Amino acid sequence: MAGVRPMLPFHRSLRLALSLAMAVLLLQLAACEEANGPDAPDGVADLVLLDGKVVTLDDEMGEAEAVAVRDGRIVAVGSSAEIGEWVGSDTEVVELDGRLVIPGFVEGHGHFMGLGEARLTVDLSGTTSWEEIIALVEEAVEEAEPGEWITGRGWHQERWDPAPDNTFDGVPTHHSMTEVSPDNPVLLTHASGHASFANGPALQEAGITADSPDPSGGTIVRDDAGEPTGFLRQAAQGAARFAHSRFESQMSDEERHERRLRQVELAGEEALAHGVTSFHDQGSSFSTIELFRDLADAGELPVRLHVAVRGESMESMRERLQDYRMVSYGDHFLTVRAIKRAIDGALGTHGAWKLEPYADMPESTGLPQTEPSTLRELAELALENGYQLHTHAIGDRGNREALDIYEEVLQGVEDHRWRIEHAQHLHPDDIPRFAELGVIASMQGIHGTSDGPWIEPRLGEERARSGAYVWRDLLDSGATICNGTDVPVEPISPIESYFSSVTRVMRDGEAFFPEQAMTRMEALRSYTLSCHEAAFHEEDLGRIAPGMLADLVVLDRDLLTVPDEEIQDTRVDLTILNGEVRYRR
Repeated sequence: MAGVRPMLPFHRSLRLALSLAMAVLLLQLAACEEANGPDAPDGVADLVLLDGKVVTLDDEMGEAEAVAVRDGRIVAVGSSAEIGEWVGSDTEVVELDGRLVIPGFVEGHGHFMGLGEARLTVDLSGTTSWEEIIALVEEAVEEAEPGEWITGRGWHQERWDPAPDNTFDGVPTHHSMTEVSPDNPVLLTHASGHASFANGPALQEAGITADSPDPSGGTIVRDDAGEPTGFLRQAAQGAARFAHSRFESQMSDEERHERRLRQVELAGEEALAHGVTSFHDQGSSFSTIELFRDLADAGELPVRLHVAVRGESMESMRERLQDYRMVSYGDHFLTVRAIKRAIDGALGTHGAWKLEPYADMPESTGLPQTEPSTLRELAELALENGYQLHTHAIGDRGNREALDIYEEVLQGVEDHRWRIEHAQHLHPDDIPRFAELGVIASMQGIHGTSDGPWIEPRLGEERARSGAYVWRDLLDSGATICNGTDVPVEPISPIESYFSSVTRVMRDGEAFFPEQAMTRMEALRSYTLSCHEAAFHEEDLGRIAPGMLADLVVLDRDLLTVPDEEIQDTRVDLTILNGEVRYRR
């Protein structure tokens, strides 16, 4: 009959149905193979790394030889023969020749705009004498206009050898610096950021005289006659910083914007050159976050940023926190869901808040910066808005106060991942509380060896041994450590901080309580996956496995096996961010 299709015999219908079912099954298997293994690539990769040692930090993947990347994500990990199947005519192929591939490093605690600013000012981080500092300032004066402020950062009086004469709290008076810079205010920030040195014109611009009272939480260091020496500890920096800001306000809006863009550019270059693909920025204002958001919208953030809000009033945060909350914004380049606050100062400037007085300054237990009641209010605000809280706490009293507040506020809250930044000196009773409360210990390995030579004079042998930079005790208790450098306090070098973490060897060759060292794999994890866990990013970053974002670093030697003395010689050969080579040595 016209228009009617004849029915197929039963056996032919069954055979056709079985064929169709088998075809569907084969397609499903192919899709599974593409997602879970390198056997059947669909298309070609954008980037392939071959013939290396790939430390994946993925329990299921283990070690491999090669990686394939497409569209910013890892698509396959395996042997070189398997991954070679992903190579096409347009694939960029990197021959590793046995080199090490690891996930991109994370700067777990740094100051992103501060890093950029440090590149624009006088770098004092390598100075080992007061005379060197004076010479650098004198050079800067030759390039400056009269009245222009000269700023710098990175000096530390404990590094001066020999120590200068006629010092007050270990620092000379401003007169020699005023002599080389009589017409230019000079403000030099201590390596810790918790003190500054001002010359005579800067003190004058700040209105600091012999009659100026010490501000709450700060000290204007004075000589025997009661005159300011120029050394401004903690909150005493405020007047000088305000005076410097007043000078900068003379810049046009365009000039300020261009300077901020330059800071971002320089900070990004420095980070990528050291293998850092993600950066936990410990404190930016809403206006700086707006700049980051604009750059993320334009695809111009140089590294991934996890930003903590800082420098905003409680009232401002109550009104605006939700407006700035962003998670994996701009293709995973910008996250803002943390608040940063300091409860105390630094050990080096006797500002850390101690349970007992300093051994070398028995009249002082430090300089608290935030009242516990205020920190508790801030903790409640963070919880209400779905933010993490990052509390700078260095002294054992500061850490205990912060942990007490966390314990009270977080009752019944699961997986909050709140953090204590630095956690440098802990009372032994508080060490297990990090794991018990689920609090991240955000610590900087390089601080341990940089500070090591003067820790015992500050704390005494027993307190130094039982509570200073106790990485081993924290890890053994089950705590998570996120590593970093606190750049620009220290250079942004994961390699240097890794070396400190696994050896605890100081500049003089001695080891600072080496029983507290991390293993090499623990240190690697603390600089990669653990920091991503500390920021809730572990589903996308921190492992080398199919589906993960392709942030990778190629090193010229194997950090996990070379002798200790070779670790510091390790160089970053390639930094790969979002599947693209962003730095090549």
